[in-house]
Amino acid sequence: MNEWTITPIFYVVVVVVVVVVVVVFVVVVVVVVVVVVVVVVVVVEVEIIVVVVVVVVVVVVVVVVVD
Repeated sequence: MNEWTITPIFYVVVVVVVVVVVVVFVVVVVVVVVVVVVVVVVVVEVEIIVVVVVVVVVVVVVVVVVD
């Protein structure tokens, strides 16, 4: 195997790993958001708090993903 065959394989592995990590991260974030929203709704029953929590979580996710 010369460098021309090794390099594409390396890139494919890197891409697959990144995709898997991102998918797992997104799933975890979605679960956390749902749990937080449900807890807030059940405990406080204030829609404004739900909106604030969702906005904050979305901003954090965007920052982390873009970073």
